[in-house]
Amino acid sequence: MKITVKTLNRTALLAIAPFVGIMLWLLLSSFVIEVSEKAMPKADFKQPSLTGSLLKETSSGLDQANSIAFHTQKSIKTQLALYKKTNAEMKAIATIATTQAKRPHEIYDKKITAKLGKPVATISSDKLRAQLFYMYNANFRSYAVKIKLKADDAMKMVLGGSEVGQAQTTMQAVKSHNAAVGVNAGGYADGQGKRYPLSNTIVDGKYVTGFEASYADLFFVGLNDKNKLIGGEFTSKNQLDAKKPKFGASFVPVLLRGGVAQPIPPKWQTSPKRAPRTVIANYKDDQLLILVTDGYNEAGSTGATLEEIQTLLKQYGARDGYNLDGGGSSSLVFNGKLINKPSDGSLRRLPTHFLFFK
Repeated sequence: MKITVKTLNRTALLAIAPFVGIMLWLLLSSFVIEVSEKAMPKADFKQPSLTGSLLKETSSGLDQANSIAFHTQKSIKTQLALYKKTNAEMKAIATIATTQAKRPHEIYDKKITAKLGKPVATISSDKLRAQLFYMYNANFRSYAVKIKLKADDAMKMVLGGSEVGQAQTTMQAVKSHNAAVGVNAGGYADGQGKRYPLSNTIVDGKYVTGFEASYADLFFVGLNDKNKLIGGEFTSKNQLDAKKPKFGASFVPVLLRGGVAQPIPPKWQTSPKRAPRTVIANYKDDQLLILVTDGYNEAGSTGATLEEIQTLLKQYGARDGYNLDGGGSSSLVFNGKLINKPSDGSLRRLPTHFLFFK
């Protein structure tokens, strides 16, 4: 059976003819599909109206809210005013408490200052307060400096040069380190044209020549890491290290402990009996007292005995006192001026100096 392309085309046209006819009818006719209101009822949206009762209730609520807001604001203002008043009162109480806490210290300071007399000069800064006093005694003239340290770096001990064995005067040390006050420190021994500090000497927390157990009445005196005066005889390095020394020097003898005079070794009672002296002491509030006496001059000042120095320290209210190097070594520089009269006629070159900074 032979089927031609023409036959197939005719068959396809006959098959789709009914569908084509229906499409043409739909396009050309005005047929409209309507949906009744009953089938899709309209939603009933009605704007609610405010009745008199609702208006009254709303107005009352607003009035109540305003009243609450007013009273809340008033309460906040009252609380704020109370807070400010309380804060001011607390500050006033703190100020009074601080003032009252300072009063015992101020009273004590006035008490010990009065024993020294009227200061002839004062250096005051954030680091320290140093007051200079002139005193006259039967056999000697003395000078005192009462010092309150306010900073960790207000005091230190320096060597007489860049290395051990070198020496310089206290005035030279003051100028080279830009210090406000300077005084001679520990004893020394001469050797080969150099001057070496005696026994335990500590600078910047380090031993200059190593530790040496105390002997022949030698003691160590210096400041610890709390700026408190420490001193005494030490038989071991651990014993001295436990005091946490920042710096210090050695000499003889200890003069005062806790306000009690210590026995003067026989040798130092007569060798020499009277001489220029330099002493460092402290008060119970940790203020320091430097005491320097003149001697060996033609003005009739013969110097002081160690017993007389002990008496003065007790009279001035000191607690612990240590005798530093004396004789021609005694030197006191205050605010760039040499205060005492060195027995050598001029300042002696020394290996160690205590300096104070403003």
